[in-house]
Amino acid sequence: MSKLIKNGTVVTAVDQYQADVLIENGIITQIGLNLSKEGAEIVDASGHYVFPGGIDPHTHLEMPFGGTVTADDFETGTTAAAFGGTTTIIDFCLTNKGRPLSQSVQTWHQKAAGKAVIDYGFHLMIAEINDEVLAELPKMIHEEGITSLKVFMAYKNVFQADDGTLYRTLLEAKRHGALVMVHAENGDVIEYLIKEALEAGNTDPIYHALTRPSLIEGEATGRAAKLTALAGSQLYVVHVTCEEAVQQIAEARNQGVDIWGETCPQYLMLDQTYLEKPNFEGAKYVWSPPLRPQYHQETLWTALKNGQLQTLGSDHCSFNFNGQKDLGLGDFSKIPNGGPCIEDRFSILYSEGVVKGRITLNQFVDIVSTRIAKLFGLFPKKGTIAVGCDADIVIFNPNVTRTISAETHHMNVDYNPFEGIVISGEPVTVLSRGEYVIRNKQFVGTVGAGQFVKRDTYHAASREVKPGKEEAVKGGATHV
Repeated sequence: MSKLIKNGTVVTAVDQYQADVLIENGIITQIGLNLSKEGAEIVDASGHYVFPGGIDPHTHLEMPFGGTVTADDFETGTTAAAFGGTTTIIDFCLTNKGRPLSQSVQTWHQKAAGKAVIDYGFHLMIAEINDEVLAELPKMIHEEGITSLKVFMAYKNVFQADDGTLYRTLLEAKRHGALVMVHAENGDVIEYLIKEALEAGNTDPIYHALTRPSLIEGEATGRAAKLTALAGSQLYVVHVTCEEAVQQIAEARNQGVDIWGETCPQYLMLDQTYLEKPNFEGAKYVWSPPLRPQYHQETLWTALKNGQLQTLGSDHCSFNFNGQKDLGLGDFSKIPNGGPCIEDRFSILYSEGVVKGRITLNQFVDIVSTRIAKLFGLFPKKGTIAVGCDADIVIFNPNVTRTISAETHHMNVDYNPFEGIVISGEPVTVLSRGEYVIRNKQFVGTVGAGQFVKRDTYHAASREVKPGKEEAVKGGATHV
């Protein structure tokens, strides 16, 4: 059935205006005042914002790590994302050395198929570069539509690749138009610092942060930026936490390097002292990179406002406190790294950013949706509200406050890192390709309705990446 969203305030990355939005066959077909359509369902958005659906560029669903598997799979994770105003995620497909990339991709397809309630894509981890990988990459990028490649500079002896692998990945990305992503920490130094701490009997969660200082995140970020410049390639730095990394990204951008930065809500809201909570409660806040001293938060907010950082990912990597995080009792290095943020990313940025005057409403939309769509080859089918776009829409009530709590969230995990924080605004109704997933704050979606989205290459999308007015809809991602 056609739907007609009436009386709302449409907000995109560049505009804000009163308008009705007509949806037919999952696509936005008209935007204007006083629209009518015989037989269309009327959706009243009076007093509400009408946002493009959020896009989360950084999730880890049903991912093995540290002897366990993340608590949220593609059903619970995407359901929670939808409740939070996100209509598309891009999940990380892990690979193994000596195993064909296609096998890993097939594994991830099997994880998602029949479970996802919203659309999804994949990033592809690159652990090694050899003749077999080089032979597979063109198909992965151009046929499978997996157009972003992830290289870890940390987790020595687990995920970490060497600088040669990163550099050659950058060269291949330049050749094929893909976007390289890095987890920027110096894994070799971290390994030494962890060993030193444990030998000294320092086993509590706080030492997770103390053995991963911000200086080595800055060092790794700068190193990755310089390798990108040398290769003449393009780079996206995930989960930026600190002043040192922001400075490296800003300096590289000023020198013309094609580099982008993402931060996450936990780094904007929480600080290193949370890891000091007694009774092992600090383990709930173990992420990599770790939470930083509080002064870094203002640096991150300023970087979002001035464009030195461009996106917000959740880095959703949920582990239960009981039965998973406690694997690290007596040894902080065995605490599974990660936390549950997929549901609260959208609203936290609105409440802490827009309501508190740190960013504008248009910047909010750009950071949480549009810029991500442009960088990762989803724009213009996703990431904005325009004729011809997928009808991925969030009807958002800005006039309420609510308290974040594990008792009311929809993530499959036994705690919420933002427990007790009061925020302004909430998604009320969420549409994915014109179909309700959330209606009046109730789940009405269909498990398995989410589609895998093949994405354009970064080079193909680059005309949309540079700042400027959004163009008429053409091309974009495809569903399979």
